[in-house]
Parts: sequence; structure tokens; C-alpha cells
Amino acid sequence: MTKAVDVQTEIVTFSTGAAQLEGYLARPEGEGPFPAVVVIHEMLGLNDNIRDIARRFAHEGYMALAVDLFAGRNRTICMMRFMSQMLLQPLNNGSLDGLRSALTYLENIREVDPARLGAIGFCLGGGFAIAWACRDDRLKAIAPFYGANPHPLSAVSRLCPVVGSYPGKDFTASQAQKLDATLDQYNVPHDIKIYPETKHSFFNDQGSSYDAEASADSWQRVLSFFKEHIA
Repeated sequence: MTKAVDVQTEIVTFSTGAAQLEGYLARPEGEGPFPAVVVIHEMLGLNDNIRDIARRFAHEGYMALAVDLFAGRNRTICMMRFMSQMLLQPLNNGSLDGLRSALTYLENIREVDPARLGAIGFCLGGGFAIAWACRDDRLKAIAPFYGANPHPLSAVSRLCPVVGSYPGKDFTASQAQKLDATLDQYNVPHDIKIYPETKHSFFNDQGSSYDAEASADSWQRVLSFFKEHIA
């Protein structure tokens, strides 16, 4: 994969059922065809940190779409609904429809190779990425960061390859251990790593829990894993 030098960005809209969602699209330099990735935000929404992650992927030669799951909606109500969905219907909830629509939007862009699609998600978005990939075989690899597992956990038998990054000082560390063991059981290619001294949201360089060393290592692991399975 040739590393892109320049990046173009724009706000795009796409339909999901009768609703409209927005996203931040980062395009790499060149004509493609490019691999593509959906970036799923954490509870803080589509902020500068998430937009920067989309641009970072574009600099690596990916078409990247950061979805705004809160677009045009009350954020507090959305967060309550999302948490309820992840607890009660993690594999079959309306929020995943928006992610599927985002992927459809991406794969229909002329410069995108529809056979090379992936997703990355953080916290809430990490859990969504795992649940979504259990039901959408268009995804060739996912990168959940400190996300919760779906239930039943046996659903991950249908997962694409997974590169997961988790903080040791967080409840999701136990989720990582369970996911790692279950993916072993089902022979799903994976790279799950727990960073012992880190806290939740260690990848967010604009947050108080940011850990530069863990962030840099996990980013390189994601790029290497995606290069193997997507790019």
C-alpha cells in the first residue's frame, strides 16, 4: 500500500432507513482503489479526536468515514438508548443499522475497493464494532478499543479477524481476556493486547487518560493487522 501524502475531508450525509446520518469523510491522495474503514466514536461523540483518527487512516491510504451516531439527536437520550441496546440487544439493534449504512456508503464510492473494508471503534464504538462484525461479513477486520463483548459471547464465532486494545486499569480488561480465549476456541485470527498501566480512553490524545506509549503501540498493531487482512 502506498502511503498517501495529502488528505481531503468533507461532511457527508447518508440514509439509514427513514433517518439521515452524518459523517466525516477523509480521502487519501490518488485515484485508488483504496481500502476503507468506518471509524466509530466513543460516548463523547464525533469530536476532534475521532476526526483526527479518520485523517490518520487517510494518510495511510485508507478512505475513512467517521460516523456521527448523535447527528440531529439528543446526545443524552442517544447514550441511554445505546447502552440499553448493548445490554439487551447487542446483536440486533437499530444503531448497527446506521453502521451498516455507513459501510454501504463507503463501498459505493468509486475510489473504494468494496472487497477491502474494515472498522475501528472506541468504548461504545468498540462494542458496536464487535457486535456489528458478528452480522456483517463485508467487514474483513475490526479494531475494537476498550469495548464490551456481545452476548452470547459465542456469537464471535462469526467474527472477521480482530485486533483489540484494552487498558489494564479498566473493567474492559476482563472483556479482553474472555474475547481472547473465545476467539482462540473458534480459530478466529486475532491480536488482543492489554496495556497493564493504562486507563479507559488511553488512545484519546485530548483526554486526561491518554497514554502516548500505549497509543503508539496499539496504532502500529492496528496498521500492521489491517495491512495483513484488508490492505
